[in-house]
Amino acid sequence: MSLTNRARILYDSPLSNPRKAIPIVLFLAVLVIISAIVLIRNFFGGMSPAGFQIFLLSLGGTLLISIIPLSILWFLDRREPESKWLYLIAILWGALIATALAYPINTWIIENIGNLVKTTPILKTIYGSDAKTIIGAPIAGPIVEETTKGLGILLLFWLFRSEFDGVLDGFIYGALVGIGFNLLEAPFYVTKGFMTTGDVPLYFQMADRFALFGLAGHALYSGLFGMGLGLARQTTRQWLRYAAPVTGWLLGFSGHFFNNAIGLIFFLAVYLVTGKSIAAHEPAKPAVSAVVEPFLNQWVQHSVIRAIAFFPFFLIVGVMLWQSGLWELQVIRDGLANEKEPVITPEEYEGVKGDRLFATRRIPGLDRRTSYAIVRAQNELAIRKWRVNHDGKDVQTDPLVASWREELARLRDRVKNAVI
Repeated sequence: MSLTNRARILYDSPLSNPRKAIPIVLFLAVLVIISAIVLIRNFFGGMSPAGFQIFLLSLGGTLLISIIPLSILWFLDRREPESKWLYLIAILWGALIATALAYPINTWIIENIGNLVKTTPILKTIYGSDAKTIIGAPIAGPIVEETTKGLGILLLFWLFRSEFDGVLDGFIYGALVGIGFNLLEAPFYVTKGFMTTGDVPLYFQMADRFALFGLAGHALYSGLFGMGLGLARQTTRQWLRYAAPVTGWLLGFSGHFFNNAIGLIFFLAVYLVTGKSIAAHEPAKPAVSAVVEPFLNQWVQHSVIRAIAFFPFFLIVGVMLWQSGLWELQVIRDGLANEKEPVITPEEYEGVKGDRLFATRRIPGLDRRTSYAIVRAQNELAIRKWRVNHDGKDVQTDPLVASWREELARLRDRVKNAVI
């Protein structure tokens, strides 16, 4: 009997066992409630009506611009797409839980660094009145935020084993959590800027946080950790299963640290070379409000800077995604090589052999929707067969393998009935 989509997602998951599912769901529900309370008390509680309007305006902007990175991930994920529910869960973890867990811890760390600055005059001399933030951001942000986001990616890795197959899946889930985090953090900073200065740094924050189509910040950092987990799931080497996640997290941490530490390093370098602090010179008040500065100009500038500064990280991601794409194509070819009708026809398998990295395979003679459903089921079947073999189990007795074969038979029958 063919499994439902829900049963496929939950296959081999602790959530499929009611004894385990109930405490897990209750824990997550409590975590959501606590997160909402933390955000309301610590951020929304002291917000003015005007500040709340600015928050909603900037939230609408981030929701709109986030469509771009989501579309890129959707394209990368087209051969064996993850469930839309898992997309939503990953985004919500980043937007709600990760931000709520990080906010009070970040605040506590920065306030303690502020106390250190008060007792260490040289720090205030070098970094000026904003010393606690300049010093605290590289310490608090990378450690706390990459941990709170990483917990969500780990949770997806543990709870949805059948949906977390390799490097590409790991990057997708990690980037989704990062996009979710950005979704709420960007409006926070826009609103904070308005409440502090009276100006609205909307375009600056949007251009900075969505540089390179939204994949140069939190999506990159947490995507690196997700890739590490995906590589651990994909590899047969025991040592790499443990080293890959740690390395992925450290890479994400390093990228985040480098981004937050640019100001700290620059201020310190100027002071060491010249003996003078640039913090002593108060910045001039901008002639134009931040909300009306050309967005496209700022976006291009931030994107160019990020492309240069983060080139090693983008190179790692690019090479690993390229290799993962080639691996996925090979797994699909191998998994479908010994299958017969109704799973796949000889003509369709020729299309499988001719498939390319940036192409999207179609079945001639079928409408777009039916072709997509059959191709997806074939790809899911092939990757599931690889997973079963990888785990040392019998493909012929695996319920998910049987379910995808039955799904393909059902789709073939639907095509025949439509012709009749």
